[in-house]
Amino acid sequence: MTKIDQETIWSQRYRDAGEDYLFGVAPCRFLEVHRQLFESGATALLVADGEGRNSVWLAEQGLKVTALEISPVALEKARRLARGRGVDVEFIRTDIIAGEWPAVEYDFVVGVFIQFAGPDERVVQFDRLKRAVRPGGLLLLHGYTPKQIEYKTGGPSAVENLYTEDLLRHAFADFRIETLHAYEADIDEGAGHRGRSALIDLIARRPAL
Repeated sequence: MTKIDQETIWSQRYRDAGEDYLFGVAPCRFLEVHRQLFESGATALLVADGEGRNSVWLAEQGLKVTALEISPVALEKARRLARGRGVDVEFIRTDIIAGEWPAVEYDFVVGVFIQFAGPDERVVQFDRLKRAVRPGGLLLLHGYTPKQIEYKTGGPSAVENLYTEDLLRHAFADFRIETLHAYEADIDEGAGHRGRSALIDLIARRPAL
């Protein structure tokens, strides 16, 4: 899918939500469950951050947060959310596959439901995620497994975009995997993610130099 396709499709989805937030304003449960990992003053990069629910929450935990997002509609909502919650987030409009990323390494790099990339683009996406993590830092990835196709409660319709434990274990073999867990749970994240879901979590540490 081209940059303009992604930008147009996602902007329309966020626009159709009106004043509401498509995926709600609360952080995903994955981040809340692992909140003990996040140290005040640490740096974090969130990729394809959408309307800001996760980046704003991490900023509320005292982190210095940068968020990348392709949709200007989502970014407008994200900035409004940050202002309303009284936190600062550096929001950057970019295509995370083909666009520019900050030339910085972060303590935490976070990808939440970023499965719009097919197998070829995913190689680029994962490589960029890895390179953005500082030595000794953590990568956190949260998404859907192929069983999600049966539930139809969010996520892509293309099964090849979904994650398995084997796929992630292979893709991040050069990191130290601390958590890799596929499971099912009921989620309620706005109109976009609601109901029984087939989920997978990865937490992996980049080896120190």
